[in-house]
Amino acid sequence: MVVPPPAGTNNGMQAARPAGSARRVGQGVGPVLEKFTGVERIAVLRGGGLGDLIYTYPALYALKAAYPTATITLLGTPIHAALAAATDGPIDAVELLPFAEGVRDGGSGNTDEDEQAVEDFFASMRARKFDLALQMHGGGRYSNPFLLRLGARHTAGTRTKDARFLERNLDYVYYQNEPDRWLETAGLAGAPTIIPPLLRARDEHRRNTATLRNPDRASLVVVHPGATDPRRRWPASYFTEAVVGIALEGAQVLVVGDRSEKALAQEVAECAAAKLPAEHRDAVRSVAGELEIGELAALLESATVMLASDSGPRHLAQALGTPTVGIFWVGNVFNAGARGRSQHRIHMSWVTECPVCGADVTQVGWTAPHCGHDDTLIRGIAVAAVVQDVLDLTATSLLLQE
Repeated sequence: MVVPPPAGTNNGMQAARPAGSARRVGQGVGPVLEKFTGVERIAVLRGGGLGDLIYTYPALYALKAAYPTATITLLGTPIHAALAAATDGPIDAVELLPFAEGVRDGGSGNTDEDEQAVEDFFASMRARKFDLALQMHGGGRYSNPFLLRLGARHTAGTRTKDARFLERNLDYVYYQNEPDRWLETAGLAGAPTIIPPLLRARDEHRRNTATLRNPDRASLVVVHPGATDPRRRWPASYFTEAVVGIALEGAQVLVVGDRSEKALAQEVAECAAAKLPAEHRDAVRSVAGELEIGELAALLESATVMLASDSGPRHLAQALGTPTVGIFWVGNVFNAGARGRSQHRIHMSWVTECPVCGADVTQVGWTAPHCGHDDTLIRGIAVAAVVQDVLDLTATSLLLQE
């Protein structure tokens, strides 16, 4: 539902437009409203990790198509800046968000907010005189007030019932496909839904990763055993068993992860190699912590299939056109699961209660606090079924390459 602010509401930066003044001119994922006029500078607020940014790419491409002369500045995080610099896409510039509650934390749940850094950030952004600012960062309890302080002429975004109004608003309902959510948000600004092109790795990064490929193996499967939320992680022992099964079928397996996941990736690779016959042991290794984001993109682009829990690298592989096998908790499938099945397979855990205390884990965010337990919710997904999907997609992918 598109919700204009109540007539006469002042959002702190400008008077709100009266209800009904934005005409509906088309249909995309949701209603497409009339475009704003004179838009040359667009700011998009999106914090979080790698996958969080990739969710917004369809919407960013739609905005670029709707406002072709406008520059799009992403207000994001260091990993976002690295990805934007390493690939070609709709983002013209990235400004790093300051540490601020509900927008960007300092790691390990700490906000570490620096009031002066926040004030300096807003002074710099107001000087940019953005014509349009879009909130693509959650329900708006913290992000809407943050967005309004940019001083943009026009604002649009999602909001829960307790969040500040923007000029054009979309009800935030948690269980929704995330790329579709942000396409609806772009529709508030007059951007029709389009099917975006795939991301592409750059030649220099392809050259840097070419030596990782083992030409003696029939295929390359990239495995990512990590996930930001421990509850979304398939057990390392399951990944180990899967890697063994995949390597025995003739695939090269490279295990990836960032520097914080190096020990986990090495555990999976080393345990798998120890279980393999001698002739297959060289087929498995970890490259976690060794690749910059552009090199990771190049490696994923060259992979036959990627196997991962619900994580940023899996989303990146999908954005690059690489087939994926994803292991999900059922609630995350609504938000983050690939919609097609010709290139992507999804395995779902239907667990709805915390395995430790029995708390209802389907309640999220503002409706119920985290129970405090981080035990995996996807332990029940069988290794054999996952391996079979990897092998099926491998066969299909190799056939299409002939």
